[in-house]
Amino acid sequence: MQQCSKCSLREGCTQVVFGSGNSEAEIMFIGEAPGKKEDASGTPFVGAAGKFLNEMLAEIKLKREDVYIANVCKCRPPENRDPSPEEIATCWPWLLQQIQIIQPKLIITLGRHSMERFLPKAKISEIHGQVTKINLAQIGSQNIFTLYHPAAALYNGSLRETLKKDFQKIPKVLQKIKKNH
Repeated sequence: MQQCSKCSLREGCTQVVFGSGNSEAEIMFIGEAPGKKEDASGTPFVGAAGKFLNEMLAEIKLKREDVYIANVCKCRPPENRDPSPEEIATCWPWLLQQIQIIQPKLIITLGRHSMERFLPKAKISEIHGQVTKINLAQIGSQNIFTLYHPAAALYNGSLRETLKKDFQKIPKVLQKIKKNH
């Protein structure tokens, strides 16, 4: 993954940010793409949105070391713009490989770009805080839990409360998935 240069994003970023956390995590969070601080550190979600994510994890008695955090795009888009569908598609095999290795019981998408990769026809305003079971090629059945992106919640007070409320559902959702296995 570090050697990948299949799209133009690699030319403009400092490094590939592939993910961090527990490689045996039951929960895998997937955001959209690294920002400036993530590009500099090589770790996803270390800026303001990452701090907010850490706070929400603590509220449900989890730490970053308990989960795995990645992005659909592994390189920072210029000026923190949204990653293009082509850029996301180029990184998709890397993300699938991460999912295969980690084998999470629950994949939590953070934001619209991440959600659309797994649920292309969905609207985040309609399915946030809900589990959708999908079948991923080469991987099989996966539980996708959709959340608003922590960055969006930082800039929109009403989304902040919605995200916090949805986040509180995670332990029960995971418990239900484990019970049904």
